[in-house]
Amino acid sequence: MEQSFFQKLKRVKIADLLSVFKLFIAILPAIIMKLWRKDLWLLCDTRYEAGDNAFWLFKYIRKEQPNVDVIFALDKKSRHYDKVRNLGKVVPYGSVRHWIYYLVADKNVSSQKMGKPNAAICYVLEVYGILKNKRAFLQHGIITADLTFLHYPHTKMKLFVTSTEDEWEYVDRVYEYPKGVVQKLGLCRFDGLHDYKVNKRQLLIMPTWRMYIRNEISGKDANIYDAFLKTEYYRFWNGLLEDEEFVKFIEESDIEVVFYPHREMKAFLQCFKFQSKNIKLLSYEQCDVQTVLKEAAFLITDYSSVSMDFAYMKKPLIYYQFDYEQFRSGHHPEGYFSFKDDGFGPVCTTWNGVVENLKNAFHKEEGFVNEDKYLSRHEKYFDLFDDENCKRNYDAIAKM
Repeated sequence: MEQSFFQKLKRVKIADLLSVFKLFIAILPAIIMKLWRKDLWLLCDTRYEAGDNAFWLFKYIRKEQPNVDVIFALDKKSRHYDKVRNLGKVVPYGSVRHWIYYLVADKNVSSQKMGKPNAAICYVLEVYGILKNKRAFLQHGIITADLTFLHYPHTKMKLFVTSTEDEWEYVDRVYEYPKGVVQKLGLCRFDGLHDYKVNKRQLLIMPTWRMYIRNEISGKDANIYDAFLKTEYYRFWNGLLEDEEFVKFIEESDIEVVFYPHREMKAFLQCFKFQSKNIKLLSYEQCDVQTVLKEAAFLITDYSSVSMDFAYMKKPLIYYQFDYEQFRSGHHPEGYFSFKDDGFGPVCTTWNGVVENLKNAFHKEEGFVNEDKYLSRHEKYFDLFDDENCKRNYDAIAKM
């Protein structure tokens, strides 16, 4: 759901204002540097992240196209910093140098709309046509909903990556981009999903965040946790994790449960308490998302785009959607994709339904088994299924 101007204004921080001064300091050095660095590529996932599509593209470029002038932007405090630095050049995120490279770069490439030195200032520079560079949006996940903040008037992207025919057709038709901007290339990180080893007794529970919870609760300093405990989000997810039948099933079947909420909900992690020793809480800072997805044998999620990564590997999953109407009205409106008719697992609205479907999918000898119905949907939906995603993305950006 698109935020109002007042909601955006409330999120403006002192750091945003300080970035204006960094921008002005960077202008003259950028003009000079532009004289000899005419085809600089600047890549970024998020401030602290290097594991999404921009990182995978960066790794591909350093290996397959070493002569390309490419730099990755990442905060020095990120646990991924050394990993990226070992591959190539890194600029500290949000620094004056980052601003210089941002102004110089012929190609600005990110997996997130906010993968810039400062999202608010860069929005003005880009959307109002002040900065004339070529911007490629690698995507954070396969789009299934109507994400209005990604419509052309809000981004003015020159390349918008999609991964399936259905997604491409929807974005190309609805998101208002000029002809040829939306291209079906595949997510770069999908190249890493063809080689994995599964722990057949590992169950991953990975709910996404709720914009309306973050916006409404985050400003309540004293009562933030009390307010969260009263939400449906907490009641239904914690209700599943403490359900007697669920606990009995995972303990008798010797199943390890990994509860891994979205990074936007990390402020509320301490609210979750588990009685079973088979359940462990994992935070975003502790492990890469892709590593967890590749190891798990089964996924329980709600509306998260990680379900697409999981389904891409032909693994079984359940959609736990207890707040569908509220999610659609307060987070993301419905798009072309029906979880019930097009999804890759059953849709449940109660934790009892989740437990029942979970038990039906588990076999003592084989572990969790996917149904033929969902494997057939996989074959139909994922018409790009190879390890050439980085190559396709690179070629398309090079031609921009």
